[in-house]
Formats: sequence, C-alpha cells, structure tokens
Amino acid sequence: MGRGRFGVPAGVWDWAVAVGVAVLLVGTGLSGESATANSDLLGYALLAGGGLALAAGRRAPLVVLAVTGLCAVGYQAAGFDVLAVSYLVAVYGAVRAGHRAVTVAVSVVMLVALHLTALVFQDEPVREAFGRGGGVLEIAWLIAGFAAGEAVRQAERRAEEAERSREETARRRADEERLRIARELHDSLTHQISVIRVQAEVAVHVARRLGEQVPEAMLAIQEAGREASRELRATLEALRDDDTTPPRGLDDVPELVERSRTLGLDATLTIDGRQHDVPVAVDRTVYRIVQEALTNVARHADATTAVVRIDCLPDSLTIRIDDDGRATSVTAPLPGLGLLGMRERVTALGGRLRAEPRDGGGFTVQAELPVERTS
Repeated sequence: MGRGRFGVPAGVWDWAVAVGVAVLLVGTGLSGESATANSDLLGYALLAGGGLALAAGRRAPLVVLAVTGLCAVGYQAAGFDVLAVSYLVAVYGAVRAGHRAVTVAVSVVMLVALHLTALVFQDEPVREAFGRGGGVLEIAWLIAGFAAGEAVRQAERRAEEAERSREETARRRADEERLRIARELHDSLTHQISVIRVQAEVAVHVARRLGEQVPEAMLAIQEAGREASRELRATLEALRDDDTTPPRGLDDVPELVERSRTLGLDATLTIDGRQHDVPVAVDRTVYRIVQEALTNVARHADATTAVVRIDCLPDSLTIRIDDDGRATSVTAPLPGLGLLGMRERVTALGGRLRAEPRDGGGFTVQAELPVERTS
C-alpha cells in the first residue's frame, strides 16, 4: 500500500477524507431546512454517499466524479441547499490523475444540471432558481478545485522526472565505474597472466621435446594459467555487459572438481536430486562457492581429500564442501577476502552460509540458496 501524507497509508488517508466530507455534508444538511420533508432520508443518504464515494477516488477518479455529481444533483432535487464539497474534491482528484478535458466537460454538464434541478424542483421564480443553482456550486470553487489538482499533478510529474534523472545518473555512473574497473583489470592482470601461461606452456613443450617427465606442478600451473585467462576474460565481459552473461554455473562444477585433482587433491563430487533450471545469479554463485572452497583447501588447509556435495531440492540448492585439513576449533583460520566475498554473494540472494572447523578436524563450507524456478 502506498503512503499518503504524514506517512499514513494512502488507503487510510482516502477513507479519512471520505468520512470527513460525508460528516460535513450530513451535518450541513441537518443544520438547514429541507424543502421536501418526505424525502429527507433519501437526501441524507445522497449526502453521505457522495462523501463516502471519495474513498475510491485514487483507483477510479472518473467514476467518483460522476457519482459525486449525481449525488449533488440528487440531494439538490431533494431540497438540500448544500455546497457540493464532495464533487469539488472529486474534481481535484480527477485533474490530479490527468483527466482534465473530461473533468471540464462533466463540470459543465453538472452546472447545467444543478440549474435545471433548481428550476424544476424548487417552487421559486426562474430568476431566483438560477441564482440558487449558482450558489450551490460557485464557479470560483470549481476553478479552485481544478487549479489545485493541476498544481499537484505538475508537482508530482516534476518529482517523477527528477527521480528518473537521478536513477539514470546513478546507472550511468555505475556503468562508467564498471568500465573503469574492467580497464584496470585488463591493464594490470592480463599481461602478467599471459606471461605466466606462455612460460608454463613453453616449459611443458620443451620438457616433452627433450623426453623428460613433466612435473605435475608445471602441468597444474599451465592449466591454472589457462583457467585464469578464461576467468579474467569472462569477468571483463561481465563488467562490460552488466553481468548479463555469466561465464560459469552448476554444469561446470564437475570440471572444476576434476581440475582440482591435478593439484594433488583427492576431490569427489556428489549431486543429488533433479537439476532444474535455476536463476542465473544462483547458478553463478554455486560455481563460485565451490571454486573458492576448493581453492582455499588446496592453498591453506594442508588437506588430502575434499568432498563436494550438492543437493537440488524443490525450492533450494544446498552446497557443502568438507576437507580433512588441519583446521580445528582452536586453530580456526581468520576469514579472508574469499570467505567474505562468498558470504556477500549468498546473503545477497537471501541464503545462508556456514564456514567453520569440523568436529574431529577439517573444515566445512555449507551454503543454502533459495531458488525461484525460471521454468
């Protein structure tokens, strides 16, 4: 529900205005003298109905304009000489909603109807009847209601344009910042990674030509250089394309686990449950969590095995990575940038992350990501 004035919900504010106008109209009718006593009940009903109809003014301003106009003509015919306050408020609402031409046309018809009602239903000379009709709905009040609605409409339109301008400026600055980061990454990392990759491939090629056994570490460096080049290229594309084409996802996790074996880590992967289409952000996060966890195991955990388990549930994905490293509750590692980044990714998707030493030694990373199916 939107907000009205002073933080009050719009619907509550509309009803407060409608009830206030209805009370005002009925009170004014009670304080006057009815020309046709037998029609008092109908007149009071029309007075109250015209005011209460304003509660729907935000949703159906033209319908409310017509209803309040008919009520004003009706209680005028019943002998109640009461200013059509509800119609004036309806004019304000209709003009504020942008229905200026229709409001002018309906108001002209309303003025004519009030004059004819005063002429037909009031036992007065023609001159006095027309004067009475003009007193019920003064043109000045009608113009004031029209002007107030137009002024608010223009103010709201300017506020919306200013908000759109701020959003466009923020998006433009974000685009410029992404491009700047992309340029810096390209300038600072691409050359160095390319050098590492080329040197590793040359070393492997020379060793094979000489008939020597290529060390596992050199093969791992070669593969890591290739993967780093792919990841950097994909990251730069994502920065330039506003992250619309994520490079890796759940389908690439088996390759990631297989590659970790080249680093001397006995890694296994188990995927349970039916794999459905998942949102792009979740798909990308699953890959990043497994990648970061296995990287930490290989670099810091002094582990020999790692178990990766992914459970595909109807409304969530659960990822768990266990290792047999040296971490304990006493020697728990301080969270680095990798774990912090992992937690930020999971939290942004409304999920939960647990990263802590296991009972009996080793470390566990477990993440639960909510899934809203894309198909």
